[in-house]
Amino acid sequence: MNTMLNRRQMMIATAAASFPAISPAKSGWAQAGWPSKPIRWIVNFPPAGAADILSRTLAEYYGTRLGQPIVVENKPGAGGLLGADIVAKARGDTHLVMMSSAASHGIGPVLYKDVPYDPLADFTHIHLVGTFPTVLAVSASSPITSVAQLIEMAKAKPGEVTYGSGGNGTMNHLTGQVLARAAGVQLTHIPYRGSAPAMNDLMGGQIVALMESLPTAIGYFTSGRMRPLAVSEDQRSSSLPDVPTFREAGFAGVVTTNWFGFTATADIPRDLVLRWESETGAALQSAQVKEAFAKIGVRPGTLGASGYTDLIRGELARWKEVIAAGNIRAD
Repeated sequence: MNTMLNRRQMMIATAAASFPAISPAKSGWAQAGWPSKPIRWIVNFPPAGAADILSRTLAEYYGTRLGQPIVVENKPGAGGLLGADIVAKARGDTHLVMMSSAASHGIGPVLYKDVPYDPLADFTHIHLVGTFPTVLAVSASSPITSVAQLIEMAKAKPGEVTYGSGGNGTMNHLTGQVLARAAGVQLTHIPYRGSAPAMNDLMGGQIVALMESLPTAIGYFTSGRMRPLAVSEDQRSSSLPDVPTFREAGFAGVVTTNWFGFTATADIPRDLVLRWESETGAALQSAQVKEAFAKIGVRPGTLGASGYTDLIRGELARWKEVIAAGNIRAD
């Protein structure tokens, strides 16, 4: 494993380790009767990733206000479905929350067979937490300097232009399929078991391009080892201000967003939903949280319960169509 990856993983792991189970200093939020015990926060991805860092950052903020500790539990597996199922099965539990995501609530439910939960009915979605783009990248040594050049190569060599991602059915994989459809070309997807081997193969010349999440790849861009060509959101990232969006690069239909949100169990009291929604909105506007998010290229979310639920509903419909059109299967 390369030195840059080791350095980045060490930095993220150190940040994550600095947020253990959070014990409050003094409660200014707790009301009589709630919370009456520690709150469990399920992260359905491994430690040190974006979901984990965002969860622990917010847990630290809440920990000074709740009157009870927040215990962050990593429950990875099945593309995020395993952790989500824990929350789905705990209907009415007011002391259990999770970090929902595009993987567990937007793509997974329409990609996998026999998903054990309904991504809408079995949860109470509180607030969009953060978004970040997928980035189309090439190795720093590649002669390709724009999306247009990559597409011209794909037109000249049908099926020979490869792009990697961290796995079949991921947002990064699907963004590549959206680009291929918009450009009318064939881009051959190479799935990897995680981002690290995909990035290593890109820099080693085994694949032509890579679709990768900004928080994962940002260190490689700043070090100059990979060259970003375009970002997938509808506005440029403040972390990569000189990199165009796909729309600006001439591919207007290529707009995708990686997203994470704050979600509770189904059937919790309405007043608790409103309290969580209000406090999450305030947390996302705090300097403490904004600074932590900015370090990994994440834009704080602005959608409350209704807007976030609508976003999930729209994403489910969108990715169902893309997955069917591309005959995409899970690993």
